[in-house]
Amino acid sequence: MTAQSSKAGLEGVAAAARDAGTRGLPPVHLWHPAHCGDIDIRIRKDGVWFHEGTPIGREALVRLFSTVLRLDPDGYHLVTPAEKMRIQVEDAPFIAVRVDRVGETLRFETNVGDVVEAGPDHLIRVETDPVTGEPRPYLHVRRGLEALIARPVFYELAEIAEPRATPEGEVFGVSSNGAWFPIAAAGSVVA
Repeated sequence: MTAQSSKAGLEGVAAAARDAGTRGLPPVHLWHPAHCGDIDIRIRKDGVWFHEGTPIGREALVRLFSTVLRLDPDGYHLVTPAEKMRIQVEDAPFIAVRVDRVGETLRFETNVGDVVEAGPDHLIRVETDPVTGEPRPYLHVRRGLEALIARPVFYELAEIAEPRATPEGEVFGVSSNGAWFPIAAAGSVVA
């Protein structure tokens, strides 16, 4: 994609997201435009969005783009009714930056303003780095898109975690909306 077409595509995505955003999240799962190519947008593993190597400094623009992000079998795309452009995502597209316990619910907020209640439709999962043993916790946000749970937020989960006997042994976990999520094996250390 050329610099000129990239700029035009970026402006088209922003315009479509703005138009759809007045009615809540756009129905990107219903849009099936032709693939227009790749656009030089990258979401770094710390949640910072870049366009053509430069951080996108306008928070409102990042939030806008996040509403038209979709995960397809061939990768992440910004999607409008007329365009579909692949972007690069180093890890998860969002970061869970806050968690609050509201009654029996864990309510998370992401770096792009999504508010998600963990439960059967919004699972928490933890991967463990095979080399370092370090946990990488994630929260399902919407339609296959996940948020990496920030380290301070994961520490908050570890503080409220309770042990539970499982076939694999005792595991610490948290519950929310009637679902229980294992976050660490007993005796493990949250790094």
